[in-house]
Amino acid sequence: MAKILRDLLQAEEPIFSLSLRQLEKSSGHHGMDARLIGEIATKMNAGIKWLGLDPNDTSDRELYRALLSQIEKDNLRVTKLIGGSDPDDVKANAPLIVKAVESLGLDRTCWVLKRSVAKRLLKQMPPEQLMKKLGYRSVDSMLKNENIDELYTALRFSEGPEWLNKYDELFASIRPSDFETRQIAIVIMDHDKYVDLAEHFVAKKLHNVTHTKEMGTIVVVPMRAERMKGITLKTLPLLFHYINEIRLYSAFFKLKQVNKDFGKTVVETLIADPGNAAQMVGQNVHWRVIQRYFGRPTIAGEAPHPEAFEPHVHPEDLHWRRAEENVAQLDPEMKSWVDMDYVAKLGDDGQPITFNMMDVSLGYSNDEGYASRYSYHFRESLWNEIFMRYMGSKNLENSILKQLDNDMIAPEELEVE
Repeated sequence: MAKILRDLLQAEEPIFSLSLRQLEKSSGHHGMDARLIGEIATKMNAGIKWLGLDPNDTSDRELYRALLSQIEKDNLRVTKLIGGSDPDDVKANAPLIVKAVESLGLDRTCWVLKRSVAKRLLKQMPPEQLMKKLGYRSVDSMLKNENIDELYTALRFSEGPEWLNKYDELFASIRPSDFETRQIAIVIMDHDKYVDLAEHFVAKKLHNVTHTKEMGTIVVVPMRAERMKGITLKTLPLLFHYINEIRLYSAFFKLKQVNKDFGKTVVETLIADPGNAAQMVGQNVHWRVIQRYFGRPTIAGEAPHPEAFEPHVHPEDLHWRRAEENVAQLDPEMKSWVDMDYVAKLGDDGQPITFNMMDVSLGYSNDEGYASRYSYHFRESLWNEIFMRYMGSKNLENSILKQLDNDMIAPEELEVE
């Protein structure tokens, strides 16, 4: 069973199998891999039937084509639901998509850099290329007349690596008092001002959504193309995903505000996202997994809230929902994608064919064929699922909390007898 998980994840051996054995021994949860594989297989069969196919008589390529066809139908339906008519019209659908996200009333509270501090930092180190692009001679004039959320996002497009590296050094001087609680902002970037600057980003990422974790801003960047296939179900999940991401890092920064090197920790997290919040049997565990685990609802309906998170991180900071759940909240017909993010089968080429909605919608929008299909979001989801299931054991949970309570920068390893 471990071999199937290894192949789905493209994990390295013998490290992967050894880690699973250590996790089983430490947690006392034996046969977890077999149960997970059985669950994935059951959900895969149900998914194939949902697509109108026969699980015993469907080729891998037929399955992939059916997934793309389903996303095409879903995209058209959701576009009409939010008030659009043309499922590929970028300019017309962008504001409708943002309005639909805002209409759900999701918790968008975050603890992020004060806008006044962001302006102060830019005054200390003016972004000359951006000023030139926008036609300003002074940084004060630019900050007075332009949206700081747009400016802050545009920095990564306009300024070169040398400027950005120096700015990171300056940013490391920030303190917890420079942060505040406010709502995540979703901004549609001015097309005429920024389309040239954003062109490289869109070409590289093959989508037009980005975010700044430290500012709590999600930005729909402008595109030259007036049409993009499947723009609605490409953009909607990304917006929900980035709301989760900003709140994820907001909670992490809250937890780290007692550290003397707070600014340095924030910068290192933004640059490298090291993923070593804690360890389980020598395996790094990302804060993303810890947040999801402790943010999950219990049978009683309330999430556990360990003392290690107090007084700065509150239960609502840990609330997290998959992007598919949010989309299904908007359109109940999308519920068949829910809880399928870690479901896949190995194709005849050794690569996963996944029911992860984000991978499928991106593949559809970008016209990716069978040989170049996506599985990035699936693999991340499956890794997270594995860690969360083993964290259900009390001794591994306590080990994680002990590390968080001491200091995440130098986590201790759980000894395996």
